[in-house]
Amino acid sequence: MKIGKIIDALEGFAPLPLQDDFDNSGLQVGVTETEATGALLCLDVTEAVVDEAISSGCNLIISHHPLLFTPLKCVTDSDYIGRCVIKAIRNGITIYAAHTNLDNAAQGVNRQIADMLGLTDLAPLQDKGDGNGAGIIGNLPEPVTEVQFLEKLKELFRLSVVKHNGELGRSISKVALCGGSGAFLMKSAAAQGADLFITGEIGFHRMFGFDGIMKLVEIGHYESEQFTIDLLYNKLGELCSGLKLVKTNVKTNPVNYCI
Repeated sequence: MKIGKIIDALEGFAPLPLQDDFDNSGLQVGVTETEATGALLCLDVTEAVVDEAISSGCNLIISHHPLLFTPLKCVTDSDYIGRCVIKAIRNGITIYAAHTNLDNAAQGVNRQIADMLGLTDLAPLQDKGDGNGAGIIGNLPEPVTEVQFLEKLKELFRLSVVKHNGELGRSISKVALCGGSGAFLMKSAAAQGADLFITGEIGFHRMFGFDGIMKLVEIGHYESEQFTIDLLYNKLGELCSGLKLVKTNVKTNPVNYCI
């Protein structure tokens, strides 16, 4: 199967027009008319990931986060982005990113998180039509205490620590979420009656102003999207039967915790 056919299949599931205006999803490096020898799936492209693609015999890397996010004025070995581009081209590796188009797809990253949490009656926080949109809001099967929800969240996402804005003082029934950097959706979540909002990154100043209104939970950018690799693996397994798929073994989370 040619690389272009794999990209077509992926974009049928997560169309590029769904990406946010600031984004740079899509083909990053390389060619599409080459026969695919395998696809390495990852969240981030690093030099170690490119080396892993080479050693595993994959000439396609599919990442969630774009390697090329801002325009390049030059391609040199002075930073890791340039080194990744040079190494990929030298070794005939194509790099493709499915970022906010995969986040916003109806069956994409946020839907995967919602399903893990067992949410029902799902709807996008910001609708883009046909079930697609930014973030998701839904209901728990039955109300739980704040402590019960946070403990379940830690278990599901293998978290050693969870940041939140303090006690809400009531049970949790309606949950909103957005993988990655979803703080821009907090006001929308509150307006739609969410008891709790989960995302990867919020930041200090944005934690203010929701006391008694909505519980804010920050679990880490990488942690919120870690299962995107599984999503890509399962979907490409359905759409591209026979394609060799490899989940990265490289830890690309740049944030570490001392517990």
